[in-house]
Amino acid sequence: MKIHYHRGDIPSNLKFSHSVAIDTEAMGLYIPRDRLTLVQLSSGDGECHLVHFPLGASYESPNLQALLNDKNLEKVFHFARFDYAILKYYLKVDATPLFCTKIASRLSRTFTDKHGLKDLCKQLLNVEISKQEQTSDWGSEHLTEKQMEYAATDVLYLHRLKATLQELLKREGRESIAKACFEFIPARCELDIQGWNEVDIFQH
Repeated sequence: MKIHYHRGDIPSNLKFSHSVAIDTEAMGLYIPRDRLTLVQLSSGDGECHLVHFPLGASYESPNLQALLNDKNLEKVFHFARFDYAILKYYLKVDATPLFCTKIASRLSRTFTDKHGLKDLCKQLLNVEISKQEQTSDWGSEHLTEKQMEYAATDVLYLHRLKATLQELLKREGRESIAKACFEFIPARCELDIQGWNEVDIFQH
């Protein structure tokens, strides 16, 4: 695993082709209150780029924003509902088209309730990952080596998970409903941002 650290933006010459795995870290789960602190990117090649936003850093990140807005580049998330929303809120981007491994797992692996990233890596890839740093202080001015390793791990396996889950979706005949769910994510996130996160507006 090779980790590249960037502060506030990615270099202008950093390019991804076809797809990029993305994750985020924040001060909490309430987006308007809990600021975005880190964006992780990987092409699935064993390398990860970390974009750090310490307190006071500007979210004017033209290179990263252009990457996330690129409609020819698929974004692979785990739990896109949160990551898409926080990227939209703080970076003002529309990170589509997208693929969400959690949604894909829920649709294709209905025999289990284990859909977390750690569970998917273990069950589908036979890879053990640690979530020990998940609740560490991501608002620090300087990230620790363990934090950076944890953050990188969250994106390194998403391409492999996507490939496996695509086969499962195909086998179960749920590719089209998965695609519809992915396309609905921006609307779902807008509802979350506007305060409808705990309300099922489709309910009677």
